[in-house]
Amino acid sequence: MTTQPHITRIAVPDGVAPGRGYTHVVTGTGRLVAISGQVALDATGAVVASGDAGAQARQVFENLRRCLAAAGAGFADVIKLTYFVTDAAHMPAIRAVRDEFLDAEQLPASTAVQVTALVMPDLLLEIEAFALISG
Repeated sequence: MTTQPHITRIAVPDGVAPGRGYTHVVTGTGRLVAISGQVALDATGAVVASGDAGAQARQVFENLRRCLAAAGAGFADVIKLTYFVTDAAHMPAIRAVRDEFLDAEQLPASTAVQVTALVMPDLLLEIEAFALISG
């Protein structure tokens, strides 16, 4: 179990198989921040790195970072990530980029879903986030 002043993470509850790259339970007190699904669009709305899941993931996590900062939060405050991917085979590249942004000892609860398409055909992934900030 890892703890911040306002967040507790229980990686493996009794009787539950260990997760690979996520925490099963995250709880805490504070103010909830919901971040809409972010995709690989730059500040002008142009798709970044068509066909490259790793590069798109980097743009998505940068967008998430900016959104979290706008709410006074950071990645340490994230309690849940939901990944929507057009091909589950992209997950290793996405996780590699995620690991550049998130502390491996404080991973959030997570869900990954393979979808047939996203809002634009060149997009490979979308990630939404929930964070909990003290106060």
